Amino acid sequence: MGLNPTYGHKRIALELKLNHKRINRVMNKFYLRPERVRQHPWPDKPEDKGKPVTGYPNLIKEVVPVKPNHIWVSDFTYIWFHDRFVYLSTIIDRYSREVLGWNVSLHRNQALTIGALTQALKTTGFSLPEFLHSDQGTPYDALAYLRLAESLGIIISMSHKASPWENPHQESYYSHFKLDLGNPERFETLGELIEAIYQTINYYNHRRQHTILKMPPVKFREQYYQRLATE
Repeated sequence: MGLNPTYGHKRIALELKLNHKRINRVMNKFYLRPERVRQHPWPDKPEDKGKPVTGYPNLIKEVVPVKPNHIWVSDFTYIWFHDRFVYLSTIIDRYSREVLGWNVSLHRNQALTIGALTQALKTTGFSLPEFLHSDQGTPYDALAYLRLAESLGIIISMSHKASPWENPHQESYYSHFKLDLGNPERFETLGELIEAIYQTINYYNHRRQHTILKMPPVKFREQYYQRLATE
């Protein structure tokens, strides 16, 4: 079956359709533990000083997504690969937790985030979100990125500076993603790394049990539309 090494007893129970308490007892008996998620230290939360420098406030802070394509959240991460950084940008649907768009680049610029946004639009057949949320990093504050989103009628939302807790879904996703991907240095070429990134994202979307959803993200999205069709 090839269960993910980061799976704890709850995810294994979902995969095997067994009682999670039983799985927990077996794991404890044989001293089985999932690989730990990397913990990223967050700075103390600053006082709310109003709108970010860009002029885009956090508009999703009190918004609960009620359907797919309601809120998209975006971020990028660093992958150390043969003496240099490779950058990965992703866009996640906050309702289904599905990774809709992703892009890999050797440069941290607007092309990185525009590529992820463009792929997300293609993935959904240009079903536009109401909100697109990110932090205030340079690739998200780039004029071309903002103009593309706003030209489509998408509302821009941004976290306050040094406030990663305002984009928790992306922060959590990258922690698990890097463990699932494994050591990037085992690949000889950038092409091999990009293929592994694709396979890791595809596995997360279609097969990885999400503890909140109780199923993979794509299945959760599909069930939403199935329910909608029968109402």
